[in-house]
Amino acid sequence: MAEAYIYDHVRTPRGRGKKDGSLHEVPAVRLGAKVLESLRDRNGIDTAKVDDIIFGCVDPVGEAGAVIPRSSAFEAGYDFKAPGMQISRFCASGLDAINLAAAKVAFGADDLVIAGGVESMSRVGMGMSGGAWYMDPSVGFPGFFMPQGVSADLIATKYGFSRDDVDAYAVESQKRAAKSWEKGYFKNSVIPIKDQNGLTILDHDEHMRPGTDMQALGQLNPSFVMPGEMGGFNAVGIQAHPEVETINHVHHAGNSSGIVDGAAGVLVGSKKAGKAFDIKPRARIRA
Repeated sequence: MAEAYIYDHVRTPRGRGKKDGSLHEVPAVRLGAKVLESLRDRNGIDTAKVDDIIFGCVDPVGEAGAVIPRSSAFEAGYDFKAPGMQISRFCASGLDAINLAAAKVAFGADDLVIAGGVESMSRVGMGMSGGAWYMDPSVGFPGFFMPQGVSADLIATKYGFSRDDVDAYAVESQKRAAKSWEKGYFKNSVIPIKDQNGLTILDHDEHMRPGTDMQALGQLNPSFVMPGEMGGFNAVGIQAHPEVETINHVHHAGNSSGIVDGAAGVLVGSKKAGKAFDIKPRARIRA
């Protein structure tokens, strides 16, 4: 089995995923295109030799639908031969795109793959793709469907994570993000997004809250009490996990993952691809 290497990685800044966010006017296809442009230009890739482009996208509908990596490749000026594949595994979509790329390289199916993800949550909101699991009780009830926030509270309860535990982790995460920007750790991987006139729209992560502390987080109310109790999803979770007697709701806007706009891409390839384009691997993917 061949080795799969990471040769490069880029991402856009993370824009606030609301209508007042800096990236709201930039469609998802253009965010994806900016990532593809950067990976091509930084590494001197002949895009006709790209075996696949795999993007994770949670809700691939509307302007984010119809195999968005292929559309982004057109937008980025890639060779017409460059293919695309779109996958969705909710929040793990981008990670699994990279896993799939590594597997294809390792098994010798492909030599050079670009993998990552793209979301414009300010333009294509959460849940826009619908689905039987959400909307059809005959599917949702047997499958123990519950919103992800209630599920996160269930996991915290089952494995003993308190409100202080998750708040402390959120505070530390914000500190690490701020420190990384201050020390320039992202300077070679975050690409600024510019408008058609070349003016910078966003060049930093807009969603950070570097001043976050335990006192501030302690003033926030848990976000998923109402859907858990009034929506009946607590009962669903307890039915699925009878060892849990009651769900302790610990997650809120300050310690949950953010609603953001952005895109990222990882250049995954074989040793053969690295030699062909004279690029050096930065990491090796191992099972």
